[in-house]
Amino acid sequence: MITISLRPVARYWGTISFASTLYLCPILDLLLAEIPAKLQAELRLGLQEALVNAAKHGNNLDPSKTVVVRFSLIDNQYWWIISDQGSGFTPSSTTNEEEPTDYLPPDESESGRGLCLLHHIFDQVEWNRKGTELRLCKQMENRRGLSLRR
Repeated sequence: MITISLRPVARYWGTISFASTLYLCPILDLLLAEIPAKLQAELRLGLQEALVNAAKHGNNLDPSKTVVVRFSLIDNQYWWIISDQGSGFTPSSTTNEEEPTDYLPPDESESGRGLCLLHHIFDQVEWNRKGTELRLCKQMENRRGLSLRR
């Protein structure tokens, strides 16, 4: 079951919640509906990784547990806050000076590349202390056409 609240909650936040599943196409379509076309493929990949992690690793694909996604556009920044009902995740400590490739697992590892992917795609990647909530942010170019690049 999917629950959607597109009306502003708190400060212009929409909410989608769904039972833990890997069938994410309709969820991703809803989350990307207002995203500029040139960014949709990259952000779809990043959001899919985050949602799979929440459903699979956080909730162990338990259909009685839900994943909740809050999303908003605030001051040219797209935000997604993804919460699961799992026991939590402890990411390695991060600094602003780290590169996305710092999150790559050893070559022989069968999983673990998702953190690198998230840090490459999003401008901000942060977990709450318990490790059950992931905050993702993507900065958009200024609406007046000014580039954020120097």
